[in-house]
Amino acid sequence: MAKESFNWKSLFINDETDNSEGKAATPPSAPILPTSDNKFPNQVTESFPANSLANPFLNEIFEVYDKGFDSLNEEGFDFFELYKSVMAVGVTNPQSYQMAFAMGKSIKSDLTKDFLLQKGSFYITEIEKVHTKYDTVGKNKKTELDNTITKEKNNLSKSISDLEAKILDLQKELEAKKIELQKIDPVNREQLSEIQLKMEANDLAKQKILSSINTVITGINQYLQ
Repeated sequence: MAKESFNWKSLFINDETDNSEGKAATPPSAPILPTSDNKFPNQVTESFPANSLANPFLNEIFEVYDKGFDSLNEEGFDFFELYKSVMAVGVTNPQSYQMAFAMGKSIKSDLTKDFLLQKGSFYITEIEKVHTKYDTVGKNKKTELDNTITKEKNNLSKSISDLEAKILDLQKELEAKKIELQKIDPVNREQLSEIQLKMEANDLAKQKILSSINTVITGINQYLQ
């Protein structure tokens, strides 16, 4: 296969055109044994442990890596084809390695173990490069979000402190007003009493003077002809 560009989807930026979210994962196919016509079996995708599936992004991102790995494949037989064959037949089965190597030799006569290990290191290096790139992107975005959250928390905390200070001032003002209200009656009681006594004296003075005037008027009517 001709080498393709390492076409990775962004791991941290939502792609509005990506409709893969929510689709059920394709179950792995059963291993296919090799045939005698130099054809390699289909790869069997390894499933993740059950406890790993708690991460909802794991299968999606593994697919990204898997497709990226596929895109690195070069023309001819190398580590990539041996990897696919061994993964399909059995990664812990010594015969799967021997069978894949023998079939590879039939395609590439100068195939060697050192060549396969060299190409395996190449794939590891390329995948590590991509992981480092997106790990850096993820850490930067996490740091950016952490800073945003911290800033928002600080702003809200300051607003809360300001409001609490205002409430405290209002409570103090309220208590002061209540005290002033309670003092109104005692402070003005003497003045109120004085006014009340003066009003009563005014009534009595009026009654007294009018009574004496009326007495004189009565006397005039009675004693003068």
